[in-house]
Amino acid sequence: MSYAKRILHLDLSTGKTEIEPLKDEMTKKYIGGIGLGIRLLLDHSKPGMDPFSPEIPLIFATGPLSGTMAPTAGNSYAVVSKSPASGGVGEAKSHGFFGAEIKRAGYDVFIFKGKAEKPVYVWVDDDSVQLMDAKHLLGKSPAETEETIREELGDLYIRVAAIGPAGEKLVKIACILNDTTRAAGRTGMGAVMGSKNLKAVAVRGTKDVTVAKPDEFREFVKMLHERMKGPATTKYRTLGTPENVLVLNSLGALPTRNFTNATFEGAEKVSGEYLNKRFVAKIIGCSSCAMRCEHIAVVPEGPYKGTTSRMEYEPLWALGINCGIDRLDAIIKAMSVCNYYGMDGIGAGVIVGFAMDCYEHEILTKKDTDGLDLRFGNYEALLEMLKKMGTREGLGDILAEGVKRAAEKIGKGAEKYANHIKGLEMTGYDIRGLKTAALGYAVSFRGADHNRHGAYAPDVKGSVDRFKAEKGRGKLVREIEDLYTIIDSLILCKFSRGVYYETFKDLAQYYTLATGIEVTPEELQVTGERINNLARVFNVREGFSRKDDHLPAKVMSTPIPDEVVSKGSYVSQKELNLLLDDYYEVRGWTKDGIPTIEKLNEIGLNDLAYIVKPKKEK
Repeated sequence: MSYAKRILHLDLSTGKTEIEPLKDEMTKKYIGGIGLGIRLLLDHSKPGMDPFSPEIPLIFATGPLSGTMAPTAGNSYAVVSKSPASGGVGEAKSHGFFGAEIKRAGYDVFIFKGKAEKPVYVWVDDDSVQLMDAKHLLGKSPAETEETIREELGDLYIRVAAIGPAGEKLVKIACILNDTTRAAGRTGMGAVMGSKNLKAVAVRGTKDVTVAKPDEFREFVKMLHERMKGPATTKYRTLGTPENVLVLNSLGALPTRNFTNATFEGAEKVSGEYLNKRFVAKIIGCSSCAMRCEHIAVVPEGPYKGTTSRMEYEPLWALGINCGIDRLDAIIKAMSVCNYYGMDGIGAGVIVGFAMDCYEHEILTKKDTDGLDLRFGNYEALLEMLKKMGTREGLGDILAEGVKRAAEKIGKGAEKYANHIKGLEMTGYDIRGLKTAALGYAVSFRGADHNRHGAYAPDVKGSVDRFKAEKGRGKLVREIEDLYTIIDSLILCKFSRGVYYETFKDLAQYYTLATGIEVTPEELQVTGERINNLARVFNVREGFSRKDDHLPAKVMSTPIPDEVVSKGSYVSQKELNLLLDDYYEVRGWTKDGIPTIEKLNEIGLNDLAYIVKPKKEK
């Protein structure tokens, strides 16, 4: 049995701890990771609570494979809370080494509640749990915090997850970093951590993590290792995700200058090919991973010489292409600045791109920017504005609220340049010409995000007409969403998704061999559906409905202008309505996007029916 069967509750206000047994019913219904985390979030919070309320739980949840030799899943954990960006479900995953250490310390989940009187970090050493003074850590980056804690506790193998100055200052895009470069990046989980005066969580575990069927599990893992050396993961082992730059550029689906264009004239200069040739110094892997995908870039010369950062497509896009910047040395520097302050690189780049768009349209002036010439392509202005956001200085204080609130505060029509869904900043796919993806983005329970649905795949691969909105796309999105929630509850790395050739059959076998809990592929598929409905129900409880399944203004009002295959494409309200109606019908939800009582009963969520009952019935 690979579960530790223990949940650690820690009240940061009092320092009191409690160990709660993790029940078998919870593990089978919600698995772990985001599934278990969202259920615990719903059970331990009340409707309408502020994300920064001391009573909101901050949940670190491992999966059933965390701490085992399972490739990509053995090293993972998820962070779940109420998102300060959207006011709905906030969740982010991270790999590296930290997640395995939680399990080896003998826990499946940490639940932090309350707010410490002064800055603290939590020190979990197997069964010993202490609150430690963190005053001397204030202002330090996550990497510096990690190093300092290891030194003062006298063990270089302690694993640490920490926030930076942005989390301390409640910057809405603050993230939590572990193992120097691995981030639980999106939805503002670092800001929730900062609101609790919690600077870091340090863990040392010495317990064995066992699986139910060790011999069969080992053989299954060997098979996955072989698959991971094959074509399914070539992209991640070679160029990494920056390979997307030229692929999306050729499709006219590369959002450029804050979704002004869909192609970038400087794409070659910021491509994965150019990055690997000129900047990547080494490629490293997480604990238990057979792939190795972490491309560590080092600037070899020039003003940013020696700057080092892990580079993935999304932050490269956000901090570069989205801001009209074609200098990789400056983009690598920008990512290192985000890591220093503990900010999500995607959100940060989208916010600066928005500010640049406002500056170009004279909504913002040099007076607003403290003299910065914030036009597209000005990499020095980008770097300066990132620092202002991380420290909440000047215009940075407004931008630190996230693109939705920043646009509302700036006013003067700035809202039409704010690219977000449910308050969460967009990611690097121009969905004006990817209409299956557009639906996936609109209905995603955590807001604008490609990783909640993967619905860009049918569009990019050409298995559907990507310029057409039609019935049938709802089924495609639902199927990938249900698979992705299982992947994120087992907390497998999505880069490995291609090695599960028989998808739910492979994943069900993986789960059964590790836990000893027999589950069929069909049951696992229903579990994926259950978790998606659970997240939707949480959001409904917080006031969400069809009105929140929107797309950014630019996506719905500005056709792609570039002379490429996608020219003229955009998503009209009529098309979005068609897509939403189709999706809701396939999901068994009402026309307003609310799960029905019948659907909740069917998938084992009948205890939550009270949330979706029409008001007159309550």
